[in-house]
Formats: sequence, C-alpha cells, structure tokens
Amino acid sequence: MDALLRSEEMTLCQMFLQSEAAYACVSELGEIGLVQFRDLNPDVNAFQRKFVNEIRRCEEMERKLRFLEKEINKDGIPMLNTGDNPEAPAPREMIDLEATYEKLENEMKEVNSNSEALKRNFLELTELKHILRKTQTFFEEALHDPSIAEERVGLLGEDPVSRSGQQKLGFVAGVILRERIPSFEVMLWRVCRGNVFLRQADIDSPLEDPITGDSVHKSVFIIFFQGEQLKSRIKKICEGYRATLYPCPETQAERREMAIGVMTRIEDLNTVLGQTQDHRHRVLVAAAKNIKVWSIKVRKIKAIYHTLNMFNLDVTQKCLIAECWCPVADLDRIQQALRSGTERSGSSVPSIINRMQTRMVPPTYNRCNKFTQGFQNIVDAYGVACYREVNPAPFTCITFPFLFAVMFGDMGHGLIMFLFALFLVLKEKQLQAKKIQNEIFSTFFGGRYIILLMGAFSVYTGLIYNDVFSKSLNLFGCQWVFPSSVGDYRLEALKGTDKILVKPNGTFTGSSYPIGIDPIWSLALNKIAFTNSLKMKISIILGIVQMFFGIALSYLNHRHFQKPLNIIFDFIPMVVFLFCMFGYLVLLIFVKWLKYSSTTAQEPPSLLIGLINMFLFNYGDSEDKMIYSGQQGFQSFLVVVAVLCVPWMMLGKPMYLRYMKRYGQFKHQPLSVNSGDLMGSRYEEEVIHNPEVNGSLHTEEGVEDEHENFSEVLIHQVIHTIEFCLGCISHTASYLRLWALSLAHAQLSEVLWQMVLRIAFRFSRGWGAIGLFIIFQVWAALTVMILVLMEGLSAFLHALRLHWVEFQSKFYDGTGHMFVPFSFDHIADANPDE
Repeated sequence: MDALLRSEEMTLCQMFLQSEAAYACVSELGEIGLVQFRDLNPDVNAFQRKFVNEIRRCEEMERKLRFLEKEINKDGIPMLNTGDNPEAPAPREMIDLEATYEKLENEMKEVNSNSEALKRNFLELTELKHILRKTQTFFEEALHDPSIAEERVGLLGEDPVSRSGQQKLGFVAGVILRERIPSFEVMLWRVCRGNVFLRQADIDSPLEDPITGDSVHKSVFIIFFQGEQLKSRIKKICEGYRATLYPCPETQAERREMAIGVMTRIEDLNTVLGQTQDHRHRVLVAAAKNIKVWSIKVRKIKAIYHTLNMFNLDVTQKCLIAECWCPVADLDRIQQALRSGTERSGSSVPSIINRMQTRMVPPTYNRCNKFTQGFQNIVDAYGVACYREVNPAPFTCITFPFLFAVMFGDMGHGLIMFLFALFLVLKEKQLQAKKIQNEIFSTFFGGRYIILLMGAFSVYTGLIYNDVFSKSLNLFGCQWVFPSSVGDYRLEALKGTDKILVKPNGTFTGSSYPIGIDPIWSLALNKIAFTNSLKMKISIILGIVQMFFGIALSYLNHRHFQKPLNIIFDFIPMVVFLFCMFGYLVLLIFVKWLKYSSTTAQEPPSLLIGLINMFLFNYGDSEDKMIYSGQQGFQSFLVVVAVLCVPWMMLGKPMYLRYMKRYGQFKHQPLSVNSGDLMGSRYEEEVIHNPEVNGSLHTEEGVEDEHENFSEVLIHQVIHTIEFCLGCISHTASYLRLWALSLAHAQLSEVLWQMVLRIAFRFSRGWGAIGLFIIFQVWAALTVMILVLMEGLSAFLHALRLHWVEFQSKFYDGTGHMFVPFSFDHIADANPDE
C-alpha cells in the first residue's frame, strides 16, 4: 500500500569505475534507465572537461548525418525506420563510423558539385538553343515585314536610301527573367536615348535553376544598336539586370550549324546527367536504410561521453568516480548492469557501487505505466511531489474523470468521446509506429486513457441525468400515472388546455425510477428548477467529500514524517472545523431527502436560509421549519466548536513549542533524509532539533533566537489558519461549478436540438429526407465541435482546477524535484535537434 501511495525510496550511491570499463558501464546503465547522475564538476567549463574532444567528434558526425538526411528528404526517398534500438557502439567503432560518414559526405558533395556544373552547362546550352531559334524568327520577320525594318531604321537615325554607305548595325542576344523585361526595356530606352531596337519573346517551357532547383520563366531578347559606345552601355545594363548574353552568328548558315552542335551537346549532357542522378539516388537509397540507426548510435555515444564528463578522476587517473540517485528496489539490477559493462569491456577490475548517507533531499520517482502516466502528468503539472509525500495520482485516476463527467453528463456525447479514445487505445501500437509529429494529435494520443475514462464516466452520469443529446430515455417505465377518469386528467379537460399541473399525490406510483431521473421531467416546465436543486446538492456533497478525503491524506503525511504536533494542531481542528461548517450541511441534505416524501414536500425548509441563520444565531419563530427536534441547540454548539478551532490551529502549536522549549523537554535529534516541509514542519524541526538554539536558551542570544523561531512559527500558523478557514468557504462554493457547467452543457445541447435538428422535422414529405440528411450533418458537426470539443475542454480545465486547488491544497506540497534518469529510451525517441 505504501508503494502505491508514495514515491519510490531513493538512495545516493557512489560508483568507482575503471577508465577502460566506464564507457561500457554507463552504456549498460543507459539501457535500463534507473540512474540519475550528479554533476561532480559544476564549476568546470564545458570546454575544459575530459571528454570534450569526443563530444566534438559526435557533433561533427551529427552534422554529417543531418546533411545526408537533408539530401534524402530533398529527393523524396523514404527513410527506413524499423523501430530498432541498437546498442551504443564501442569507442573503437567511432573511427569506423566517422570514416563512413566522411566518405558519404564527400561523395555526396562531389556528386552535387558535378551535378550543379552539368546543370549549369545544360541551362546555358538550353538558353542558347532558344536564342538561336528566336533570333532566326526575328530575322525572318524583318525580311518579310518592311514595317519592322523601317521602324528599326527610324529609331537608329538611318537613311534607308543611303544605308549602304553607313556603319553596319550590331546586335547582342541573351536571356533574362521574364518579370524583369518591362523595367529592362525602360532602362535601355532611357540610357540609350531611344537609339536601340529591342525585340523579345518568351521561352514557352520553364527552365530549372541549377543551384536552387526551382523552375524559372525566362525570355529571349535581341538588341540592335550602332556604335561601340552603345554596345558598352547595353552590356552594363544587361549585367545589372543579371541577363545572360550569348554569341549569335550573323548568317543563317552559321546559326543553323551552331544549333546542330548545341543539340548534340544537349543530348550528351542529358545522358551524363541521367547517370549522375542515378548514382546519387543509389547512394542516398543505401544511406536511407541506415540513417535512423546511425543517428541513434551517434546520440548514444554523445550521451555517454556527456555523462562521463560529470564524473571525477581519482588521484591515479585510472578510476572514474560518480555519484547518482537510484531507487533502492533496483539496486540489484544496477549492480548487474555494472557487471555486464565490466565484462563487455574486458576489464579485470570490477566496478563498485556503495550507498552513501546524505542530508540532500532525494528526487521524486513515481513508477507509472501507460495507463497511469497521463494522470501522473496532470499532478506533476501542478508541482512535483516532495520526496515520499502522498502521491494523489492513483486517486486522480478515478476522481478526475468522474468530476469531469458530472459537468459533462450526457450519454450521447460521452459515447462519442469513449469511442474515439477506444480507437486510440486499440490502435496504439500502429499509431506509435507511425510517429505522427502533429502536436494536437500527440496531445490526444498521450491522454487516450484519460479521455477513455472521461467518456465512460460521462455515459454513466448521462444515465443518472437521463440525458442523451438533450433527450430522455424511458428505459424502465415512467413512475407517474394519469388516470383519465379523474378530475383534471379527463380527456375533455386535457383538450381544453396546453398545460397541466401534475401533483405527486394521486399520480406518483410510490416507487422511484430505478436509475436516474424519471423521463417525465424532460417534459416539465419546471425541469430546470428541479434539476438545478438536485445537481447543486450533488455538487456540494461531492465537494465536501473530496475535501474531507484530502484532509485525511494529510494525516498519512504527518504520520509518515513522524509529526504528531501537526496531527494534533492541524489535522484534528481542520476536520472538526470543516465538519461543523459544511459536513453538517451534507448530513442535512441526506436527512431532508429521507424525511420528506412526495406527500410532505410542499413547503420544505430551505437549507441555504437555515445555514445562514445557523451562523447568525437568527432563528426567530422558525421552530416549525426545523428538520429535527433540538436542531437549534445542536447547530449553536457546532458554530461554537468551529470558532474554537480557529485559535486551536492558530496558537496551539506555537504556544506548545514555546512552552516545551523553555523547559527543555526536547533533546537534539539528527534530521532524517525523509523530512519535508509539510504543514509547517520546517519551523517545527528548527525549533525542536536545532542544537545551537537548545544550548543557548539562557543567554541573551538564545532568547533572541527563541523569539525569532516563535515568531516564524506563529506567522506561519496564522497564515495557514486564515488560508484554510477562508478556503473552506471559497472551495465549497467553487465546487458549485459542477452544477453550473452541467446546466450549461444540458442547455446548449437542448438549444442545438431545438434550433437546428428540429427544423428538419418541419419539412413536407417530399423534402423531408433531403432536409433531414443535410441538417443532420450540420447538427452532428456542431455537436462534435461545440459540445464535445469546446465543452469537453471547458469541463477538463474546471476539473483540473478542482484537483489542483480544492483537493491537493489540503495535503499536497508539490515542491519536490523529479527523478530524471539517464536513459537511452528518451534519447532514441527525442528529436535530433533537441
């Protein structure tokens, strides 16, 4: 039972590992994941530690693997992931791994460089091919269309009659990005002052950029000019716009001959490029088969050397000394791992592990399985339990989904949630193997067992509320009867009115509905008033019971940490105070349910007014409103006892400690490692167990110390008392959120039914089926998005608050630190960038 309630018993151990066996031993410890090492060199810079060179080598290997992985993803090659978890390689294998990665990286860089050069040549030849084709078209158009020739002559200032005696026109041809053509043309016109003639045509097919691999759209242009000065200007403008110029022969025969040569070279380049890509693909496919395994191996090596950097060397430089936290129950497994590591390394000197005595607070380690892990995460999100403190996670496995279901109670919505979680549970192995990286899906998948229980409990509370998609089910037969021959229930009377007053007397069969609420209440106009009264009382009962349970768990903490004063001055007055304030209210609720039947429930006493009058001692002439005889005197007694509990909690402990300390009744005792700061225990230990204070009570300094310790304890108790007393009221009121959210959920469900789905039933016969099909889709989508997801999230957050604040504050300190073992499981599952 103690193992279920509390974290594992931990111990601090010291290890002595031979230098040649340290690597293998740490590797074995990483496989079992039961040891948390302490850094024995906190003041040493990371770059000055012993194994910094090995870590740098691992980081270099990781860089090479990332490069290979990037290339594999670029080609869309799937990486084989068999789920294998290889053992950490031996140190001598690092050289082989480095050589393999170096060879692959160099080969890929060489292939990429050659491929880029070939693609660049292919792009140039392709552009030249289009230039030869387009320029031939330009010249042919100039020969057959005189207007183009006249335009060219006019722009260049030539006299077409005397052209034979003038300087010959020059031209340049090239390729430019299509989107730069407009500004390019404007710049030519302005710089050359209109003394050039530009023709351009788009290249139909996109071209591939040899560096980025992106598709780009380009255009071919040809510029006619006269004079070397214009030629120089044109080339500078082309250079500024990153246009590529190519040589273009002047005669048609030369252009045709060049085009034939270009096509031949393009065909040869296509062949070489294909062979290069095939070789690259083969290399990457071979690497993709091992890339995951290689990554895990390198990360394990790096983790081992990072851990070894936390160790100390002895004076002989032959032995590594380590300190670690580990569970006491697993010491045998740890020793066996050390023996296996020593044997694997071939060392003749065994590794030694010794338990150490310490005053340090151990880390908190709660063993979890896949079912309880989600609930443990909920508790740890509030704060990690102190060492050996009561762990609320086992109780949260039931109370959390149940309180959620009280707010979310609907059989239909709960069934949707349950089936979704059941799918995740049944397919968990397949889904885990896919390693889906979506954050939202990972959240749902990690909490699949929480969602499963929340859905199951919601179906149960929906059965109690008799609510399924805002409708009731008549499973066991209504317990209200309406004899048609009696008074207002005659058929003639019913036809003349649309409302009927149903009184319990004469219509109720006398036996209650077997499970939950009678379905007739779904038709009543005062349904909300009835369900509100029921759900409000249920919320108060559940809240008070859970708070009592939390206080009861605080007793287990006080007893475990051997703090009898906390039991006498904290636990007992807290129980008495809570019972006198609200425990009595719970008893009144049950007494009222049992005492008043359908025949005597016309004017029952109000519990709320009665509770207010109880604390105001204002009873007046309300003797007839009392539920039982002697109620007034008993209630006055409870109020007096509750008031007396306040000074009992506030002053009892400080005064008792001061009295016992003054008369020297305590002797010094060493502090236990299990001691924690629970319910003022830190102050109690300082007052009782501090030898310096006990030894100097009769000196002036001793009086000052005594006064300071007394003040600290007194202030702590005052704060604790005020917090608890006010918390009893506020926390009880906070549990009314169970009623409020349940009401809101039921009303939203009814609104969706009335405002959406009910519309489909108003269509005529011809359109009824079509309308029902369409509107049902809308209703189903709104139900899932609003009532299941949004309302489910709201109920989840409110249940979270009730556990963190109202429940755990009664006994849970949550100021510990988590046990984080050195484990390869986390390394294998982690993202490489982490």
